[in-house]
Amino acid sequence: MTGSETAGRDDRAAWHEDLVDETATARATVDPQGRVTGWSEGARRLLGYESSEVVGRSAALLLADDPPAELPRSLAGLRRWSGTATLRHRDGHRLEVGLLAHRLLAHRRIRNQSQDQRQNQRQDQSQDPNQNRQQDRNQPPEQHSLDSEWLLVSPLTSPTGPSRSPGDDALVMWGFAQSACLMALYDTGLRLRRANADMERAIGLSEDAMRGLRLPEILADPQGDLTEERMRRALETGERQHLQIAVRLPFQDRASIWTTSLAPVRDAGGEIQGVLLSAHDTTEQHLARQRLALLNDASVRIGSTLDLTRTAQELADVAVPSLADFVTVDLLPAVEGSQNPLTGPPSSPVMLRRVACQSVLEGSPEATIEPGAVTTYPDRSPPAECLAVGRPLIREVTPDAIAEWESGHPDRAERVRRYGFHSVLAVPMEARGITLGVATFSRHRRPEPFETDDLPLAEEITARAAMCIDNARRYTTERSTSLILQSSLLPQRLPRQAAVDVASRYLPASGQTGVGGDWFDVIPLSGARVALVVGDVVGHGIQASATMGRLRTALRTLADVDLPPDELLTHLDDLVNRVSAEGDDSGSASDIGAIGATCLYAVYDPVSRCCTLARAAHPVPALATPDGIVEFLDVPAGPPLGLGGLPFECLEREIPEGSLLALYTDGLIEVRGRDVDEGIAALQDVLAHPAASLEGTCDAVLHTLLPGRPADDVALLLARTRALGANQVATWDVPPDPAAVAETRRRACRQLADWGLDEAVFVTELVVSELVTNAIRYAAPPIRLRLIHDRSLICEVSDASTTSPHLRRARTYDEGGRGLLLVAQLTQAWGTRQTHHGKTIWAEQALPVAV
Repeated sequence: MTGSETAGRDDRAAWHEDLVDETATARATVDPQGRVTGWSEGARRLLGYESSEVVGRSAALLLADDPPAELPRSLAGLRRWSGTATLRHRDGHRLEVGLLAHRLLAHRRIRNQSQDQRQNQRQDQSQDPNQNRQQDRNQPPEQHSLDSEWLLVSPLTSPTGPSRSPGDDALVMWGFAQSACLMALYDTGLRLRRANADMERAIGLSEDAMRGLRLPEILADPQGDLTEERMRRALETGERQHLQIAVRLPFQDRASIWTTSLAPVRDAGGEIQGVLLSAHDTTEQHLARQRLALLNDASVRIGSTLDLTRTAQELADVAVPSLADFVTVDLLPAVEGSQNPLTGPPSSPVMLRRVACQSVLEGSPEATIEPGAVTTYPDRSPPAECLAVGRPLIREVTPDAIAEWESGHPDRAERVRRYGFHSVLAVPMEARGITLGVATFSRHRRPEPFETDDLPLAEEITARAAMCIDNARRYTTERSTSLILQSSLLPQRLPRQAAVDVASRYLPASGQTGVGGDWFDVIPLSGARVALVVGDVVGHGIQASATMGRLRTALRTLADVDLPPDELLTHLDDLVNRVSAEGDDSGSASDIGAIGATCLYAVYDPVSRCCTLARAAHPVPALATPDGIVEFLDVPAGPPLGLGGLPFECLEREIPEGSLLALYTDGLIEVRGRDVDEGIAALQDVLAHPAASLEGTCDAVLHTLLPGRPADDVALLLARTRALGANQVATWDVPPDPAAVAETRRRACRQLADWGLDEAVFVTELVVSELVTNAIRYAAPPIRLRLIHDRSLICEVSDASTTSPHLRRARTYDEGGRGLLLVAQLTQAWGTRQTHHGKTIWAEQALPVAV
């Protein structure tokens, strides 16, 4: 450091010490026990005691009189105390001084001792260290509580404070004139008497030019009249008035915000002699609050749905009129397609699709592009330019720019001229590394152009909208995939069968929730029976759809085995548990067990008109009989699939022909804002008055129970029961004697002749002979033959044995083993099913088509 620099620093330090005389104030600290812990040079000058004579001793020794006994209680809880006290000088005379006492919130040593005193203490300690240690032992222990010490200060002047000087009035006037805020003094006639320099600068007039004028005459603005009205109120009530006004002052392009205070001025007698106006320019704070409010508004309003177009419109709605007069949102066409947009800037020329716009003018007359239309933007246009550089930009709309647009887009140039566009701010919309489009903010009513302070705000709200739009885009893609998967896994057409007439509906959840895992199925079974299934996989999205497909496939496989409903659900529950265990072993939590599922399985027999049902935590079905009575079948509630260990139970119910069974998922009756009982009652009312057709009844159910888009998936299956008459079923008991085979065969042939099925006699004779012979030879009585004439011819042989036959190929020299093979070759299908009292072997053969 040079000598001149050192000298300059010393001069500044000396000037600072001369400017502030720390010894002009007496300072002392007192601990909670009343002992003095700090003593300044000013205190020595006031009372004559050296620091070594006072520190560590009771502060009561400094008082001329004994302290009041109630002093500790009076100070309890106080943070500050002020008043006068009578102290005793070292030479014995009394001093009345003004004291100000502060309770210190943390322990600290007095820091106002002079540098010389601290230096003297260090010298004393170095000369006699033993004495220093002894003095330390005599000092009270340091206190570190929140109420550790009191700081007492007193100016070295009269008790009433520094004496007034002749220059005080001039100091007051100088302070008024040079105040850091705008100030003006008005008399009781509300005419200006004095104005400071800030007032002169803001108005652009000197004090002499304004003196004697009222505020509305100085400021030709409606806010001037409002302010003068509040000045009158201050004169009348004697109360301060506060207001915030927006004024466009001379030489300003935009209005500025002033926080104004109007205080009545009183003389020594308390009479009001005028009004003092003081104002602070809070424009920047006001703009900052506006930007913060806009950001908060954007965080609430943008992204309320997963709809891409609506999210873009929310961005435009938020920015008008807070930020711009006209806003457009244009996206790259690939954003709304099935493919992901490319990263980086788009190729030239830039093609964009208009998805949203908003204006301060009703109907957005400035827009030249219709929503949904794709248009080309020239390279020099703000949207194309900001996409090319990948950052926001501000452009002034100049005559040259308008002329350039006019050559390629005359309609845009004409609108720009007509509405007076003068400033444009374009921000690229980017999310997760891909470019989605551009948001363009324009001003034509607001006179001030966009500034650099507007860039972060526009970027923030655009970035939020871009992220929400990308979420919507991704969700739309996933939803479309889920819908395709869900549709492919649901029955494309319901199979033909004679047991029931069916109609079905599937409604995916609304956009917010996504596609779920609801499903239904109709499965033809042996003996002209049919299985009706409705299930629900908890969750949404592709995983739920895939899980639904696995469950539906497994259930169909189990149904082909012809298991009773309760056993079928038990096997399905075991399957879910195994799949869940496999998922746990692989570390995946996305399998069936982690999701859960419910199911209702019903089997209806049109011969006996008996319906057997079991459910796994699924809503109970509704039954509407032909006489108009609607009830909800009390099917025992089993556990959800995947819980494991708990049994399922069946309900058997004979159902009149023409009854209507309604199977559904919980999304039909559990609607937000409606009680479940209300949904059940509404469904009951619709089923009590069904439409002429099942399709019409389905539509009526959905229209009544789901007036809007469902929040959850809905699957509905309606089945109207049929019954096979006595003329379609023939049954014979067969004695357990091989000689009865021929008579049984003859009876079957006569029955076919009665049904007009002569062409089926040959195959039927062979099937009856083989099945009845096997039952007599290997099974146990009672043995029964039943023929069912439906869309096909079904031959059933029942016995009391639970042993099922197995199809095998006979070896060359085997005498038997070829019967079932012939049955399988000559019939359409064959199989076996277990019953409560044994088993039934059946064979189904197609009937010739009538010409």
